[in-house]
Amino acid sequence: MDMLFTIAAFVVALGILITVHEFGHFWVARRLGVKVLRFSIGFGRPLLRVQRDAEATEYVLAAIPLGGYVKMLDEREGEVPSGQLHLAFNRQPLWRRVAIVAAGPVFNLVFAVLAYWLVFIGGDLGLRPVVAEVTPDSIAAEAGFEPGDELLRVGDRDSPTWESALFAFAAQAMDGRDLAVRVRGEDGLERDRLIHSDLLSGLEESPDLMGKLGLSPRRPEIPAVIGELVAGEAAERAGLQVGDRILSANGTRVRDWHHWVELVRASPGIPLDVEVQRGSERRRITVTPQSTESNGERIGRIGAAVERHEEMTDDYLVTVSYGPLEALGVATHKTFDMAHLMLKVMGRMLVGRASVDNLSGPITIAEAAGRSASYGLDPFLKFLAVVSVSLGVLNLLPIPVLDGGHLLYFFIEWVKGSPMSETAQIQGQKLGIMILAALMTLAFYVDLSRLLS
Repeated sequence: MDMLFTIAAFVVALGILITVHEFGHFWVARRLGVKVLRFSIGFGRPLLRVQRDAEATEYVLAAIPLGGYVKMLDEREGEVPSGQLHLAFNRQPLWRRVAIVAAGPVFNLVFAVLAYWLVFIGGDLGLRPVVAEVTPDSIAAEAGFEPGDELLRVGDRDSPTWESALFAFAAQAMDGRDLAVRVRGEDGLERDRLIHSDLLSGLEESPDLMGKLGLSPRRPEIPAVIGELVAGEAAERAGLQVGDRILSANGTRVRDWHHWVELVRASPGIPLDVEVQRGSERRRITVTPQSTESNGERIGRIGAAVERHEEMTDDYLVTVSYGPLEALGVATHKTFDMAHLMLKVMGRMLVGRASVDNLSGPITIAEAAGRSASYGLDPFLKFLAVVSVSLGVLNLLPIPVLDGGHLLYFFIEWVKGSPMSETAQIQGQKLGIMILAALMTLAFYVDLSRLLS
């Protein structure tokens, strides 16, 4: 069931993002007077075809859901009737061709803005950015952080939640500059903590960046009582029920929900002999956490959520929400902040200053799709936003075959005053295919290495 759910979430996510990308090309082409012959989601054998008449666009749903394409009328791909030459892509002015090609990645970025906007309109629930402990002799301790500090601003980024603070640290750790963190202490006074740039180097790649800094968030001591089960996952299959209080696991007393989560995460694929309190009875149940990928490490997951305690929400959790117009600005900034971070990471990878472990292939993306979908709509929307930004950024890279490669050709055409020769374009396409094949092979290798490790 879990595997089927993950595959379904992955296919749905890909379908949405590919449709958005290809619709960008399609919509702008139609608006600029170019005839679109086919709009295809997926490659390979068509599963579904829809076409109003012989002159209308053919809409196709194909068998391999790993991409799509928009086929336009073009003299380079076949004979064009003289009466339709003005509708051919290759006959359009340069600015129109640029707009059509750029529309796919741009629509991906616009979709990310829309997804974040929906999250911020509805309210993004997160952990308050309050420090519980500062590890002695750590980077944070040297910078003067103290328990009870609330992180207000990291560099030039606001940090209303612990997640946003983590992103801000990761983004600005690569800037090579000293980082000022604005905090509010337990005394109510605001002050700056300064972290020197040499101490930040390399931290952005750590799966536990805040832990490396020496900061841990303040969490409520919530009783280890199950409030919700994910259908078909390990907890339900083992026989755990909503309302069960976890007393111990493999002989270790479970202090609270956070302790229980730590035990589960530390036991991927390892059976846990769990003692639970169910009503007036005590029962023993064996549950084996599913092994899954998170931030480059293998962790355990059972598909269970905690029983909510609303009275603790104000002290430990915060809901970040905005009005429609303000949310649009925040969502736009978040999208382009994410795109900027991705470009910086890719640039560092090219010069060998960042690990290829930052790459994610289809296996990792599928796992993330299933995991985020199982958590609810908001996490799934945020997942879609991140992947949509990735697709937009990757497609704008100046690699022939990608949209960015076509834009590179158009730039050369603009500089020299005439299109590149067909031979040069073909050679460029061959080079682009080789680069993409190498990147895909590397991404699969990283994925498989994570699985096998």
